[in-house]
Amino acid sequence: MSNATVVVVTSGKGGVGKTTTTAAIASALAKEGYQVCAIDFDVGLRNLDLIMGAERRVVFDLVNVVRGEASIKQALVRDKKLNNLFLLPASQTRDKDALTEEGVASVINELRMYFDWVICDSPAGIERGATLAMRHADEAIIVSNPEVSSVRDCDRIIGLLDAKTKVAEDGGRMPKHLMITRYDTDRAKTGDMLATDDVVDILSVPLIGVVPESKDVLKASNVGLPVTLSDENSPAAKAYMEATRRLLGENIPVTIPEEKKSLFGKLFKGRAA
Repeated sequence: MSNATVVVVTSGKGGVGKTTTTAAIASALAKEGYQVCAIDFDVGLRNLDLIMGAERRVVFDLVNVVRGEASIKQALVRDKKLNNLFLLPASQTRDKDALTEEGVASVINELRMYFDWVICDSPAGIERGATLAMRHADEAIIVSNPEVSSVRDCDRIIGLLDAKTKVAEDGGRMPKHLMITRYDTDRAKTGDMLATDDVVDILSVPLIGVVPESKDVLKASNVGLPVTLSDENSPAAKAYMEATRRLLGENIPVTIPEEKKSLFGKLFKGRAA
């Protein structure tokens, strides 16, 4: 069996950027040359195929594989740009009980044989779908907006990661990484948003990246490309690329997005001097 690393991208709240993060990190890892599979666990509300531009090529899905209606190789969708990046899409069925504990375990174990990295896009909340997505993970990326309600929900997810995963049951402690998304420097300065240090202090999870509020993310989603492939020079793409390097074990400082005006201010000050 391969020593693939299975990472769950999770959060208590919907709309914080889990799917965007899954697509961006999976693509960035593939660009580094790794064999990568992204799995969409959001049964009934699948979106990962849209963000990865694969929605028209989905024939079979995760539920088909779990039920034995298709093999993993039949269900995997290869990325259009990167030959070493694959998607295992979610089903659009409304049956949330379509996934079974044994079925998910079997799928994850088989994927470990083919890939270096398996990135699981968890549904929001703390229900069965979310616990199944995290159950067989080796590591977790916890996605939070810098807002009190989002951070509080992430705290509950941390409790689940430390109680309901295979790692926890075997007496271990799952490595966790905090990804702060939709960060706005101006709002953090005025107190309308939590500062990054506050979020880290509350959750006690090491920071892997801070993604600024950015139109580039929406643009990338609309054209069906992860932001790390659609515009490598955008601040959001750079933040995700940096986070990926940290996930791979590089020790590089986290860049906190700065207000653009202050940069111009510094330039003008420099000229005046």
